Amino acid sequence: MQNHQVRNDLRKAYDARSQVREASSMQEWKVAERSRFLQALQQAHKSKVLELGAGTGRDGKYFQDQGLDVVCIDLSPAMIDLCRQKGLTAYVMDMSDIDLPDHSFDAVYAMNSLLHLTREEFGEVLQRIEALLRAEGIVYIGMYGGYDHEGVWEDDSYVPKRFFSFFSDELLESEVSKVFDVLAFRRVDFEPDGPIHFQSLVLKKRPSQ
Repeated sequence: MQNHQVRNDLRKAYDARSQVREASSMQEWKVAERSRFLQALQQAHKSKVLELGAGTGRDGKYFQDQGLDVVCIDLSPAMIDLCRQKGLTAYVMDMSDIDLPDHSFDAVYAMNSLLHLTREEFGEVLQRIEALLRAEGIVYIGMYGGYDHEGVWEDDSYVPKRFFSFFSDELLESEVSKVFDVLAFRRVDFEPDGPIHFQSLVLKKRPSQ
């Protein structure tokens, strides 16, 4: 499947489910993940955050309410409308083509968004994130995985069905280590005996050579 069709299908799927997602509650383990990254931001004195795949803006609003300067991007216009309704600075933008200035953020937050990239795009987007960060910038990446998969998820309840890339823990850590220093890599078993788990990473920009 070509990348433009993947994006078009993702946009349609998330536009269609924007109000459902807006009304949904957040799982406790995701709340804990978000809180843990906020603590990392505060301890490192980081203030300007870019959220990739911001969805309804729930996480962006949380960080903004904690005094951070937040910019949100998402592929879905319906999602961006919800972000803006919450008072967030938000842009309809493809995370594989981020049109924002280099060295303009202290941190990047990506909760369950990078898993919609193809394997080829994943490494390219990591490089773009690195360029967007200021010195000693930090990154949160959270995504489902635990085994290798790339393609449309046939059991997906969304219409159109969404494209996902899942990584084994070893492969994901290998890929991010090509660009960033790994400060933390945690496995979250949110569904006992389920086929996948959640991969939680905190990364740091390497010093300029």
